[in-house]
Parts: sequence; C-alpha cells; structure tokens
Amino acid sequence: MRALLNGYYRLLQVALTVLMAALVVPVTMQILSRYTGIIPRFIWTEEIARFCFVWIILIGSMIAVRDGSHFDVDVLPHSANPRVELAMTIVTQLAILAVALTFVRYGWDFAILGARQQSEIAGLPMLSIYIAWPLAGLTWTAFIAEKLYDEVAAFRTGSANGPG
Repeated sequence: MRALLNGYYRLLQVALTVLMAALVVPVTMQILSRYTGIIPRFIWTEEIARFCFVWIILIGSMIAVRDGSHFDVDVLPHSANPRVELAMTIVTQLAILAVALTFVRYGWDFAILGARQQSEIAGLPMLSIYIAWPLAGLTWTAFIAEKLYDEVAAFRTGSANGPG
C-alpha cells in the first residue's frame, strides 16, 4: 500500500508541475493581448487559467497533507510526554480527516451537479473541475490514514512523533 501511495504522491507532484507550466500559457496570452495587441483577445484564456488554478490549489493541498506542510497552528504547548504528543497529533489528524470526509460527501454532490453543466466559454464539462473536490477529500483521507498508522506504529516502537 505504501508503494501505491508513494506512486500516487509522485503523480500529484508531476501533475502540479504540469499545471503550473500550463497556467503560464493562458495568462501570458491574456497579458499579450491586453497590453500589446500582438495577438487577438481570446476570452477562453481566463476560463482555462481559472480551471488550472482550482486544480493547482487542490492538488497542492493534497501534497501538503502528505508532507505535513499544510497550514498548522500550535494551540497547545508541546509536551515532553510522548503519549500526550501522540494524542494531540491524532486529534489534529482526525480534524483533517473530518474535513476530508466532508469534501468527499458534499464534493460528490458537487461533482454530480457539474456532470450536467458545461463551461460557458470553452464548453468544457464542469465535471472536469468539480470532481477535484471529492478527489481531494479521498486523497486527504488516504494520506491521513497513512499518517495515523505511522504515528501509532512509531509510538509503539518508541520513536515518538513518527517517521516524519
């Protein structure tokens, strides 16, 4: 299972890189058409840039959950007791899991709505955008499950706070 998650994580990193590069094209076209007149004004560039941006944000959040680099606030002071640290880590991971499951549940309805719509300008199926929400929730769920497993396993072997 770890190998599958590692491969998926690598795929997300590649997809994020490709989307960042792809975002440059419509934004550059918008700038050139707006300020130079070198190329004609294309209205589809704004919509494609927005779609890329949505995917960039959600894929970035998926990667951040796996890395543990997502937004985190220390509300309670750190404890010298490994059991207390494990408990606080688990509570944090469960809070992220609750958000993930909310994204899965309501994101699915959102995706179904998008399956019946097309974008106004480019004519793309909105499902191609709306599916990002439940996919993000499923991905967060898988990565949180991995983190929880690692934390508990590390606690049991005596290396507090897990492998990473």
